[in-house]
Amino acid sequence: MGDLLIAAARAAGADAVHPGYGFLSENASFAQAVLDAGLTWIGPPVAAIAAMGSKIEAKKLMDAAGVPVLRQLAAAEVTAAELPVLVKASAGGGGRGMRVVESLAELRSEIASAEAEALSAFGDGTVFCEPYLASGRHIEVQVLADSFGTVWAVGERECSIQRRHQKVVEESPSPLVERVPGMRSLLFEAARKATEAIGYVGAGTVEFLADEHGKFYFLEMNTRLQVEHPATESVTGLDLVALQLSIAAGEALPAEPPESVGHSIEVRLYAEDPATDWQPQTGRLHRFVLPGSEFTAGGPRSGTPWIRVDSGVEDGSDVSPYYDSMLAKVIVWAPTREVAARRLAAAVASAEIHGVVTNRELLVWVLRHPAFVAGDTDTGFFDTYGVGGEKQDVELSALAAALAEAARNRARAKVQGRLPSGWRNLPSQAQRKSYAVGDSTYEVSYRLTRDGLVTDGDVKLIEASGELVVLEIAGVRRRFEVAAYPGLVCVGPVQLVPVERFADPADQLAAGSLVAPMPGSVIRVAVEVGDEVKQGQALLWLEAMKMEHTISAPADGVVVELNVAKGEQVEVGAVLAVVRGGEDA
Repeated sequence: MGDLLIAAARAAGADAVHPGYGFLSENASFAQAVLDAGLTWIGPPVAAIAAMGSKIEAKKLMDAAGVPVLRQLAAAEVTAAELPVLVKASAGGGGRGMRVVESLAELRSEIASAEAEALSAFGDGTVFCEPYLASGRHIEVQVLADSFGTVWAVGERECSIQRRHQKVVEESPSPLVERVPGMRSLLFEAARKATEAIGYVGAGTVEFLADEHGKFYFLEMNTRLQVEHPATESVTGLDLVALQLSIAAGEALPAEPPESVGHSIEVRLYAEDPATDWQPQTGRLHRFVLPGSEFTAGGPRSGTPWIRVDSGVEDGSDVSPYYDSMLAKVIVWAPTREVAARRLAAAVASAEIHGVVTNRELLVWVLRHPAFVAGDTDTGFFDTYGVGGEKQDVELSALAAALAEAARNRARAKVQGRLPSGWRNLPSQAQRKSYAVGDSTYEVSYRLTRDGLVTDGDVKLIEASGELVVLEIAGVRRRFEVAAYPGLVCVGPVQLVPVERFADPADQLAAGSLVAPMPGSVIRVAVEVGDEVKQGQALLWLEAMKMEHTISAPADGVVVELNVAKGEQVEVGAVLAVVRGGEDA
């Protein structure tokens, strides 16, 4: 891949390469190849990338430079008293090759799993252990350094709300740092020491794990721009990418960075289902509209709340399994944290996203959660509070979907199109329609009579068209905007799959079938046909969208079919294995 990018740069007449924030951005060999091709590398020196490329060696360097570090543990010597521990990939990032281990019995298998994932992701299976702080705070400092010895610590960000050790919500400044006297100056000093220790030039991020009292430890240094850099740009007014370019061009930084103003929060909108272990989603994005898709007026120097959306998708985009599942970053700046959280929650809640399941409702729930509002956001947030979401009235949404479909059908009717759907001179059977939402099925039952809509509840129909249904519930009118696509109906944020009344027998799966939840590659298989398995036992692992997914036995039984092998590519819905119990086996 690197050689193709260099060839493309030379063919286009470019004189420099900006590596973005993908895996190549921290690849020392790629950086050297760019320089060898006579191009300018818009990033740190190759030696600095290499120094931070191994977390094991990086911690030794930081310890020698006087930066606080967590004690490294030899995997073979971990004792019960040192549990829990965190197994980490030395060459890793983004949560890949990372495992929390709470018992010695699991340690060996989890290390093997982490090594396999790290080797697949980074080409280096080296892992190490360190003490695991279940309720730590993830704090990082944005740094910029020029070739003349000036090093900026450009504010800090807190990224404690995470899933699978990957960030979901980021903000600047950190609520913890704001609360603990003197912590910011100590953090900045440690970040500058880390930067100077490796002769760093350009933009980078020094990451720390802190406790509630403000004591912190070095985690790693990302020798690149971070996904969450807009949060820092919002409070400082800086353009970090422009500064990367000017530093690479040999320009000097001013002596001091600007002061931060106000508060910024960024959320990552993912195509994933938090309710099913954050399972990535693929498919067509029929509609994708977010408030602030273009920069709005305001910003940190005006005092006016400001919203920014960074996204690479639009109406009609296909979400594939081959890349990260992030659809967009939504960033809000406001004079205070409270206003920023409120504005961001409202913006994300009003987004129109049709076609794939996303974590949108989870993000709104987090931003409005009392613990988040209070700034109590450690890395165990989801373990403590669970995985919630803004409650949606699915039953009424299903009714609106059925009424809108009936209105569309009547609008297309060539005979008696003005009559209500299902009209009878005498009372007859109710009209019924079923919709699936996840694993749940909702059945709608209603009649349209001379007196209007008849349902099981206190619901009155005010208006119904193919795109809009207005209902009055207990005297309160509510509008439901409806969008229909092949095999999908979206009513506001609720996505409904019409259930056919007569299913095709050919589409039915055998009992105990385990299907691929998304397209991916089989990276490990732990069983054979004939093996007895227990409920929840891991049978095989898929890799898709930069994440590893475990396929487990749904119940006690015997593996009677195994249809895949390591290295095989599978499509969504493919039957991977069949587990049957009792006499069925």
